[in-house]
Amino acid sequence: MSGNSSIPAATRIGHVHLKVSDVQRALDFYCGVLGFDLQQMYGAQAAFVSAGGYHHHIGLNSWESAGGAPPPPGATGLFHVAILYPERADLAAALARLIAHRLPLDGAADHGVSEALYLHDPDHNGIELYWDRPESQWPRNPDGSLAMFTRRLDLDDLLKTQTERKQ
Repeated sequence: MSGNSSIPAATRIGHVHLKVSDVQRALDFYCGVLGFDLQQMYGAQAAFVSAGGYHHHIGLNSWESAGGAPPPPGATGLFHVAILYPERADLAAALARLIAHRLPLDGAADHGVSEALYLHDPDHNGIELYWDRPESQWPRNPDGSLAMFTRRLDLDDLLKTQTERKQ
């Protein structure tokens, strides 16, 4: 690969559209649990949700998947969609909402550059909720390259961040 055809550094991933089996059930999760706002329904088969009034971060549709089942293990497809929170306290608030709704986590990890919670939506789409540490705090090797890792995330310590923010 040639280095002169690099994608611009300011490029970002925009929105994601997820196939769901039941749009209302998906809305109950994405709006009712995670806290996204419904921006628009597109008939009864699609909904667009976002944070902060953006047109949509997540599209939920059942155009090809109404009543469908999740893909079987070993199939290709989306591993997870990652939702970036602006601050650690916001991730803590998301964890508190998951606990209040008795939704189990698939995992929770400290990657050095970020802290992440992993779970699945009602259609078994993988979800990562995370926040990035400031770049100045990212772990680095002696040559300056990233030294990411995966360690157990202390959920109690994360929840304390939410409590500290309220004070």
